Amino acid sequence: MTPGTRKRERGIWPAIRRRLGHSYLWLIGWRIEGIIPSEPKYVAIAAPHTSYWDFPHMIAFAFATDQHVSFLMKASMFVGPFGILFRGLGGIPVDRSGAFGLVDSVVREFEKNERLIVVVAPEGSRSKRDHWKSGFYHIAMKADVPIALGFMDYGRKIVGYGPLLFPSGDEQGDASMLADFYDDKHGRHPDQETPPSFG
Repeated sequence: MTPGTRKRERGIWPAIRRRLGHSYLWLIGWRIEGIIPSEPKYVAIAAPHTSYWDFPHMIAFAFATDQHVSFLMKASMFVGPFGILFRGLGGIPVDRSGAFGLVDSVVREFEKNERLIVVVAPEGSRSKRDHWKSGFYHIAMKADVPIALGFMDYGRKIVGYGPLLFPSGDEQGDASMLADFYDDKHGRHPDQETPPSFG
């Protein structure tokens, strides 16, 4: 797994990354909102997730704010040149059939790395579902790291972070807090949004 970190870097490539990220967001008319967490390790939510466009928006946001993130994607996406691209950007191919094995493997990466940001789209699909997948929550609980409430609001054209959530173990209570936060944030296709609740 490629560690995802946030650490201000000097040199040409980091400067290029920042410029690319800011330029992309400027061209599409989006702006950044919120404070980038200072914690060296955390799980970052990417929601709502309803479009393929969410991915380049997320990468541009990470570039512009010096975040070196890792993100989970289904293994079938890592084919040919796209596999090289996704791995270079921090992608981690996963087998969705083994959810709990995945949780434990990500927890081990948190234990091994001094700095790590793992981005997860808890909806698990661009299509509407009954509830969020809770794997990100269990990862944060087991690894003892906070959850950064990342969002992409197509209505206001804003990408950024809200407050940190330190999971309490009360899944329904924490899910209620997530529902309140994401209530006014909408994806590219609002009718395909999945409510922040755990099944």
